[in-house]
Amino acid sequence: MHVQEWLETVPAVSIYLLVGLVIGLESLGIPLPGEIILVSAALLASQHGDINPFVLGACASAGAVIGDSIGYAIGRKGGRPLLAWLGKKFPRHFSEGHIATAERSFEKWGMWAVFFGRFVALLRIFAGPLAGVLHMPYWKFLIANVLGGIVWAGGTTAVIYYVGVVAEDWLKRFSWLGLVLAVLIGLTSMLVLKRKAKRAQVAPSEVETVGAAE
Repeated sequence: MHVQEWLETVPAVSIYLLVGLVIGLESLGIPLPGEIILVSAALLASQHGDINPFVLGACASAGAVIGDSIGYAIGRKGGRPLLAWLGKKFPRHFSEGHIATAERSFEKWGMWAVFFGRFVALLRIFAGPLAGVLHMPYWKFLIANVLGGIVWAGGTTAVIYYVGVVAEDWLKRFSWLGLVLAVLIGLTSMLVLKRKAKRAQVAPSEVETVGAAE
C-alpha cells in the first residue's frame, strides 16, 4: 500500500503525531523516511480539509528540532564509539565513507552544515549526533537546528500543500473541459449522423420520382 493511501485511513491527529515522531527519530539518527512521510501528509492535506497544513508544518518542525537536539546530546555523550556502533547497525547509512564526508562538511561549513544538512538526506540523519561528537557549541547548533528545522519542515509542507491545491484545481478544470468537449463531440456526431440519415432517406425518394416521370 502506498504511504499516502495508508495515511488516508489514519485520523488527522494521528497524522500530526506520526509525522512529528518519524521526523524526530530520523533527526535523532535513525534512518527513517521522514521526508516521504512529510510530503505524503502535506499532499493529503491539500486534498482533505481535515488536515491543517499549519499544524502539520508545526509538528514536523518540532519533531525536527527536538530530534536533532536529542541526537546532539547522544552524540556528545557517546562520542566516536557511538559512530562505530551505528556503522555496525546501519552500514548503508553510517559507513566510514559517509561519516568522513559528513565530518568534512561540518569542519568546512560549521553551523551552515547543520542548517543546510536538513535539506540533504544523508546529513539530515548525521547532523545532530555528529555535531555532538565534534563538540560543536550547543548555542551555535541550536540556532542552526531551529532555523533549519523550521525552514525545511515548514517550507516543504507549504510548497507541497500549495502545489497539491493548484494541481487539484487544474485537474478539476481539466475534467470540466473534458466533459464539455465530450458533450460537443457527441452533439456534433449526432448532427452529422442525422444529416446523413436524411440524405439517405431523400436519395431513394428522388430516384422513385424520376422513375415515375419516365
